[in-house]
Amino acid sequence: MATEIMQCPNCGRKNRVPAVATGTPRCGNCHRRLPWVARAGDDDFAEVAGQSTVPVVVDLWAPWCAPCRTVSPALDRVATELAGTVKLVKVNVDESPELAARFGVQAVPTLLVLDNGQVVARQTGAAPAAALRTWVEAALGERATAGQPGGAA
Repeated sequence: MATEIMQCPNCGRKNRVPAVATGTPRCGNCHRRLPWVARAGDDDFAEVAGQSTVPVVVDLWAPWCAPCRTVSPALDRVATELAGTVKLVKVNVDESPELAARFGVQAVPTLLVLDNGQVVARQTGAAPAAALRTWVEAALGERATAGQPGGAA
């Protein structure tokens, strides 16, 4: 499992964020919550996404897919806006055929929201960041806004 380097949206410091951890990642400098973005495949999806302590947004994508390249930055933005509340897991379906079959992927991008390892929402196709955030929040109800500015504490 790879470690991603995330830049803190608050102070700009670069931090190593593991694909699997207890709790949620925080900046080593300012201690604010960091976006949690990880990559997973057939071999490590259960550990990276299925055992996550926070809800997971799964991006099932392919490198040849133009809409996938459009939605990826929007999902990164949602992960940043909901830092500490959700984990974004990106799965390349060309490299992970078992996951593509498991989730019945017929078109990419296919987006899923998992809560406690169970699919609670599914969407196919690209959408702007604001629409994706609304979709994630609706799928998770109050859980998505807990701990966020203006959300329930």
